[in-house]
Amino acid sequence: MKINFRNIIAFALFLTFQFSFAQKKGENIGTEVVNVVKPYTPTISDAFKVKETPVLDDEGNVKKETIKYNIFSFPVASTFTPSKGKAEVVEKEKPVHLFNNYATFGGGNYGIFNAELFVNQDLGATNYVGGMFRHLSSQGGIKGVELTDSFYDTSIDLTYGIHENDLSWNLDLGYQNQIYNWFGLPVGFGSSLTSNDRANLVNGINPQQSYNSIYLGSKIELNENIIKEASVKFNHFSDAFGSSENRFFVKPSLEFNISDKAIKTNIIVDYVGGSFKKEYWNTNPIKYGYTNFGIAPSFAMQQDDLTLNIGVGLFYSMDKEGKNDKFLIYPQINASYKVVGDLMIFYAGAEGNLEQNTYMDFVSANPYLSPTLNITPTDKQYDIFAGLKGKLTNSVSYNIRGSYVNERNRALFKSNDFTENNTNEDYAFGNSFQVVYDDMKTVSFYGELKADFSDDVTFGIDGTFSSYANNFQAEAWNLPAIKLNAKIDFNITKKWYAGANVFYVGERKDQKLNTDIVYVVAPSPITLDSYFDVNAHLGFKYSDRLTAFLRANNITNKSYQKWLDYPVQGFQVVLGANYKFDF
Repeated sequence: MKINFRNIIAFALFLTFQFSFAQKKGENIGTEVVNVVKPYTPTISDAFKVKETPVLDDEGNVKKETIKYNIFSFPVASTFTPSKGKAEVVEKEKPVHLFNNYATFGGGNYGIFNAELFVNQDLGATNYVGGMFRHLSSQGGIKGVELTDSFYDTSIDLTYGIHENDLSWNLDLGYQNQIYNWFGLPVGFGSSLTSNDRANLVNGINPQQSYNSIYLGSKIELNENIIKEASVKFNHFSDAFGSSENRFFVKPSLEFNISDKAIKTNIIVDYVGGSFKKEYWNTNPIKYGYTNFGIAPSFAMQQDDLTLNIGVGLFYSMDKEGKNDKFLIYPQINASYKVVGDLMIFYAGAEGNLEQNTYMDFVSANPYLSPTLNITPTDKQYDIFAGLKGKLTNSVSYNIRGSYVNERNRALFKSNDFTENNTNEDYAFGNSFQVVYDDMKTVSFYGELKADFSDDVTFGIDGTFSSYANNFQAEAWNLPAIKLNAKIDFNITKKWYAGANVFYVGERKDQKLNTDIVYVVAPSPITLDSYFDVNAHLGFKYSDRLTAFLRANNITNKSYQKWLDYPVQGFQVVLGANYKFDF
């Protein structure tokens, strides 16, 4: 560092002047000469070192005062003008128009004709009327069948309804006519007769049976009311052999709160009564009549992932003809627990019910019954079940269930025994079925898998495996141990679609005896072979209104027997079209 000697001399003169001025006021201290030997060179040690983390002492600081801000706002004219933006154009998909009505017509081999017509019309903002006509028929032609095997099924349903915010109500009226033929003569029928006598016997059989049903019903649903819904229906069912049956039931459902618990209660009044002109082996008439009164209260509890429904079914059954009245109690308990959210849900329960059996329901399951049935309810004491359901992925769901069922008076279809007497009724040649009852225990396992791979492909498969234990009957007649189903539907293009349905039914057992023959050892039950059936369909959407379709049933062309001595039609092809429209 260099020292400016001019500054030093000026500084010295300034000191001399100061000392001189001071000398006037005090004593004379004399003069002193200062000699500068060398310039000043500071070092690092002479500098004050600042600590890396200073310590602040705030004790003596003045207390901070609260500062309040007042904003004085006044309008300022702005000369900024934003430029107008242009919205991007989004192409909207054309909404799919839902037509209120449609008509379907189709025809194929075996003289098959299928027709459907559905119409619906709004009468105002809340009122509507509708109607449905259905017809399915076939002229028959099954190979090897000696009797007429055609059938007709025609029905018409009419409805009037009201749909409001707090009320939904409808009134239904319908009629159905079904014509079937008892064409299933036993194998070897008439073997003990001469060829001429057998031909005359077969030609003299008129196997036609006709069923007629007419019903009137109504259903109402209410919001914000103790009675949530109620249904009532009357049905009259009859056949060409003088059989007649009436059924009337009322089923209201109530819901009310007790101690913050919603109590749901189903009430049932179910009556069935009818008659058959004669028994199978004699001319005594058959009459039956049952009135079942039931009440089933239940309430639900939910905590975290657990849901529990607890209820009980109380029934009183009045037997009009047999005077065998009963009071029955059934469990109505089921629970579910989310083990892994919606991916895995465990469920279990125990349920029972008094099931009303009717002639009409039996005919719906098997139209080849003789009009000589014994009708009685089935006491389903309990069905104990447990299973897992959920999702493997967002598009794949599953359901696995095991159950143990105990039933009294379980209804089974069994072939009627027969004779080869030409005075028999037309259904008494081994070509009809009866209903027998048994106390049964059934263990079954059910599995189901459904997949929606995309909006264009859906797939499903399910199967039931059952084991039966009988108390009275030799076998669980006509009940298979295995049933499998698989279905797939897919869209090929926007215009074309297709699908297939495959099902497998395992072996069943049945038995019928020719009572004209004296057996040393009664023949064993007959085992019906299992069968495998493949059905497929193909469709073309010509427009939003018109669609053409092609259906193929029993593609394997197997003439398997669904019932003993009742083979089904072989390969069937039906070509048709569906047309949608509005009035």
